[in-house]
Amino acid sequence: MTGTNTRNFNKPRIERRSFLLGSAALLSAGALWPIRARASQPPAIEIGSKTVSSLSDGNLVLPMDFIFRDVPQDELQALLKSNGYDATRLEPECNVTVLRDGERLVLFDVGAGSNFMPSAGRLPASLEEAGIAPEDVTDVVFTHAHPDHIWGLLDDFDELAFPEARYHMNRTEWDYWRADDTLEKTPDARKTFVIGAQNRMVVLEDQIELFEYGAEVVPGVEAVDTAGHTPGHTSFAAHDGSNSVMILGDAVANLISFERPGWASGSDQDAQKGIETRRRLLDRLASDKAQVVGFHLPESGIGTVETNGAGYRFIAG
Repeated sequence: MTGTNTRNFNKPRIERRSFLLGSAALLSAGALWPIRARASQPPAIEIGSKTVSSLSDGNLVLPMDFIFRDVPQDELQALLKSNGYDATRLEPECNVTVLRDGERLVLFDVGAGSNFMPSAGRLPASLEEAGIAPEDVTDVVFTHAHPDHIWGLLDDFDELAFPEARYHMNRTEWDYWRADDTLEKTPDARKTFVIGAQNRMVVLEDQIELFEYGAEVVPGVEAVDTAGHTPGHTSFAAHDGSNSVMILGDAVANLISFERPGWASGSDQDAQKGIETRRRLLDRLASDKAQVVGFHLPESGIGTVETNGAGYRFIAG
């Protein structure tokens, strides 16, 4: 699909106040919003003509029972302690992957923007620090349409933050969020997710380029089926010969899910499918010894995966 942007300002709009009031399932009313300082930028991954790195969009603040509800709590607390997590909440980083290949500059997701959480939305500042102008971005490729991945699509004037970019999304993901009955079927605590996604998608409806799993979305980058977190969640394998880097999105979103991939995650829309996807993906990554970039993984999200007993572990760097 290509064409001129259109706007429908009769659609409901989502602002910070309505998010804070409407998302009690995510954050208790008294929650603080700690903004975590990011460690120094790690070396970029060189893969043939491609350079893969990540930029910070800040971090989220999530109550622990939002992610891990029905799991053995004693075991969970032990794993949290051994991985350096707080016992009551997660403060995951938000890492936006950047791929450079000649004159092409690709962002995978666009961060949370200014209306989601006060601790997130740092991508514009990170881009400026990296010397990247919004007009330099040639492509935006979405892993999925959750707020911390798509709400940064528009700037404070409701214009496209990356005006020269081509935009790409999995067809199943696009159709799910755009469907007329998605808002009605969504639990009240997450209705703002749908409203926010639909408000932004209407801006793209005449120019979005939709793809299927297995497609080459941009040269040398393959769309990998990692559905479960959302219906059309997509990871991306950047290839050069036998070498590859996997851009995970939220397919594996914290260190506990490496060690216990069979534990259901409260952030997955289809918990069982999320488990199946994690197990399959982690087995592939450990076998291939491929480098990965995870949107919510620590130390900028760059690292590798190895087996660890019956589970796996993430090795940063």
